[in-house]
Amino acid sequence: MSTEASHPQQVVSASRGFIPALEGMRGFAALGVLVTHVAFQTGATGDPVLGRIWGRFDMAVALFFALSGFLLWRPHASVARGLGTAPATGRYLLHRAARILPAYWVAVVLILLFLPEAGGGLQVWLANLGLVQVFVPLTLTGGLTQMWSLSVEVAFYVLLPLIALAFVRLRGASARLRIPVLLAAAVASLGWVFVPVPTPDAIHSDNWLPGYLPWFAAGMVLAELALLVDSPAHRLARRRGWMAVIAVAAFALSCTDLAGPEGLTRAEPWQYSVKIALGAVLAFALLAPLVLGDTARHRILASPLALAVGRWSYGLFIWHLAVLSIIFPVFGIVPFSGSFVFVLVVTICLSLAVASASYALVEEPVRLAVKNWESRRNAREARGEAASGNAASPTATTATSAGS
Repeated sequence: MSTEASHPQQVVSASRGFIPALEGMRGFAALGVLVTHVAFQTGATGDPVLGRIWGRFDMAVALFFALSGFLLWRPHASVARGLGTAPATGRYLLHRAARILPAYWVAVVLILLFLPEAGGGLQVWLANLGLVQVFVPLTLTGGLTQMWSLSVEVAFYVLLPLIALAFVRLRGASARLRIPVLLAAAVASLGWVFVPVPTPDAIHSDNWLPGYLPWFAAGMVLAELALLVDSPAHRLARRRGWMAVIAVAAFALSCTDLAGPEGLTRAEPWQYSVKIALGAVLAFALLAPLVLGDTARHRILASPLALAVGRWSYGLFIWHLAVLSIIFPVFGIVPFSGSFVFVLVVTICLSLAVASASYALVEEPVRLAVKNWESRRNAREARGEAASGNAASPTATTATSAGS
């Protein structure tokens, strides 16, 4: 009996490649983060009707984390089922660093140098350049406060090879246990906020990676499911109406006190856990139709405009707060005094312009430089192996002897 036939669920023959709709969804997530920051700084979150909704657009961060979980875990899920190979740890870390650090460092340096409300001492510079703001007190400075989530995401990048190593025994017939283990870890991590972790003043351990593991796990579970054929999750994902209802319900509940009070008031531990759980459900419900359903049906997310915003989404994320802080004095608007729609439109337009420049001048050139460097290195290694093989072959030895 074949290995595939012995499993209760069929496994696809190959992992899926680029999914355009995910790029579009990444762009919408970046816009969601922008919306919640504009709403807060214009005072729109204080509106008695729509304020809680605008404030909860920060749940877009759950989408970012789930997307990272899906895309980065997919090679490991494939290897567990005998499909393809996972990238070497060094290559994986190089690509992550090239994707994240150059544009980020440019933003940090320019913002700390030239944005009046930013700046600080050496500790602020080092913490922001090193992406450890969530561990160092009072280093989330003006124009860069959104980078707390990037700090959490980079922690996930660094630990991912170790997480994959912990799953190394769950391969072949044991691969069926990978989803239950991921779900169990996600549920267990909901209790992280209740752990009395000693931290310095102004540092909260609920902003560390363990507190957000369910959001990454939502994408990791989808990576495992994407390699199965016609599972119950696939059938549910094809019911796009039901998935939309689940997503709307999760978002609506997150706008209530179940997920914490409005504004910057800290949530109770149980409210924090509810918010994280709802974010995982929201991210899963929004992404499942894209990776488990028919990707050809997502024309809006895969449209040229959505794909462009998706390509620029990283720059949109790292620059939009700096752009927003400049808009107020330029247009003579007092912060927290209204003009939500006007500030939102201007912030989107200017942030997209800056993000497109970041992509064209920093992100894409770095990506191509790394790709070309790897191509040259691989070519050198191939020539070296060919030369070694020729020197060791009987034909080469005979030819050398005859020539001498």
